[in-house]
Amino acid sequence: MHPIDDPSRPRLDLSGPLLTGAFEVLVKAAEKQGGIESWIDALKLKSRMFQQAFESGRPDLETFKNMCAFMSSVRRRVGPWLEQPGFDEITSALEDLVADQQDTATTDERIERFCDRFPRDRKHRWVRDLAAEVLHQLDPERYPLMNRWVWDSKANTGVIREIWYGDHVDNITLQVPDGYLTFVVLREELSQFLTDNGVFRDVIWYIDMLCAQVYAGYISSQGGAYLRADFSAPHDPLEHTRRMLGLDGVRADTGRTKLKPINGEAHVLSETAMADADLKH
Repeated sequence: MHPIDDPSRPRLDLSGPLLTGAFEVLVKAAEKQGGIESWIDALKLKSRMFQQAFESGRPDLETFKNMCAFMSSVRRRVGPWLEQPGFDEITSALEDLVADQQDTATTDERIERFCDRFPRDRKHRWVRDLAAEVLHQLDPERYPLMNRWVWDSKANTGVIREIWYGDHVDNITLQVPDGYLTFVVLREELSQFLTDNGVFRDVIWYIDMLCAQVYAGYISSQGGAYLRADFSAPHDPLEHTRRMLGLDGVRADTGRTKLKPINGEAHVLSETAMADADLKH
């Protein structure tokens, strides 16, 4: 039986009004920044970059650094693993993760096995996000976005909680697992919502955008808008959305990234990498 047909898959009670509000904010804000299509194109380019990185097997160190720049939670903590022997361990773990990629029935098992290759502590929570990002970017049709900010059952936080239907959601613990099936069901629900609202193309990328916007709203409500260094700067309604999707990781004019290896020096994308990512245009 294919996992999607599993009768035991979780039920998600999502709020239509909350989704509608987030989608309206997303579309309106994106219109002022080149339109939502330009964001969709950026997500497609990110996916293509990941796919190219694995075309010849394991990504090399420079290529992996480029990838990390586009993963917000990974780039903040991965530094010590960009040295040897840590980098060999990462690439070996990634090779195992993407093996049998077409078999989604083993998704949870492969992610757990990947995480087991690293310490299970707070400093390495980014490992789960790395696994989720790689699977999603390599095969977005088969693997939905499964990052911790989409849903983390242990922390009882994420997009699912922010769009859950019902009163007093903040005072309850959602009994929703954070395995592959949950993210598939979430994508199905959001796909139906977007179709009902006139989105018929690039739905998988619209789903990523919508999820990021939902969680960005949560961050802002927690005071994230006040964490900027320049308090006088006009508020960018998509600031946190961009960060959740990793699209804020590179400056298009210089190629300077937010990834900082263990030596503390900011990583800079090469001219070739910038051209491949279409950052010059």
